[in-house]
Amino acid sequence: MWKDFKYSILVTILCVGLAVWWGLSSPMGVLTAVFLVLVLGIMEVSLSFDNAVVNASILKEMDEKWQQIFLTIGILIAVFGMRLVFPIVIVAIATGLGTLEVINMALNDPQEYSRHLMESHAGIAAFGGMFLLLVFLSFMFDKDKEVHWLGAFEEKMSALGKLDVISILIALVTLFLLQEFLPIDNETRLTVLVAGLGGVVLYIAVSSLDVFFENEEEGAAAVETVKRNGLAGFLYLEVLDASFSFDGVIGAFAITNDVVIIMLGLAIGAMFVRSMTVHLVHKGTLDEYIYLEHGAHYGIGALAIIMLLSIHFHIPEIITGLIGVSFIVASVVASMRYKKKAVISA
Repeated sequence: MWKDFKYSILVTILCVGLAVWWGLSSPMGVLTAVFLVLVLGIMEVSLSFDNAVVNASILKEMDEKWQQIFLTIGILIAVFGMRLVFPIVIVAIATGLGTLEVINMALNDPQEYSRHLMESHAGIAAFGGMFLLLVFLSFMFDKDKEVHWLGAFEEKMSALGKLDVISILIALVTLFLLQEFLPIDNETRLTVLVAGLGGVVLYIAVSSLDVFFENEEEGAAAVETVKRNGLAGFLYLEVLDASFSFDGVIGAFAITNDVVIIMLGLAIGAMFVRSMTVHLVHKGTLDEYIYLEHGAHYGIGALAIIMLLSIHFHIPEIITGLIGVSFIVASVVASMRYKKKAVISA
């Protein structure tokens, strides 16, 4: 276990040390700074645990080279790109200010920075929510899926997967209904529609990269393995992580407006999500707990719905975190019961 989590522990120590230094030079003080960093780290892990499970299901099929790329370059993208750079870019686009001006705003006027980021929430939620919804729907309508946690219900969903476009169809109908019936102004409706379509287009693009690696001699049977391998799998994992990070970054401002503390806390959480992903792969947990991947995808589906509803309705972060964890726990319990019955029947 130490091997899988050693870098996360080292990053936690580093981030806590930086929080102490930052607390000494800010009005919040050392204890408050350290406490907030740890709370944000825990929040990020609770929001993204189902992300780690789904990541593990893809990572285990990658070769060692791409696993290492995911655990090095992927971590840099997750920690610094999505938790630090991306929010700054969003505010820069929304305000028309330069990058340096936005960084200065984030450090010296965090309330104003937070306000601009929150004003961009509708587009962020629509984009990330639609991408995650398609991740969930594609799992549910997978016609080749043989393991069904909820029995007849999931079997019927898998059977409907024979219609290749059903996931896209349901996602688009959901988007149109949302932008039509949510009590939002016309400008926000357009933002939701464009951003949501962007999420759908990105999912289709990333999921279709396998065609560039398909080998005609190996046939269609090799497509799914290729799809989850190499560059295609890496890009899919990064976009999936980005979609999860949207919710964490926005939710973090409900706890504190201090951008440095947010970055440190979310960095800890992002590192532990990566470590959990690796640990799940090395321990073969997905094979041991047969319904764990199902629980993770149900958690992703719930998070997608919450993100889309959060365009207008405020949903407490604790609910968002607990829903994902609840599905994971339920799937683990169901898997243990399945194993027990299998042993008895044997």
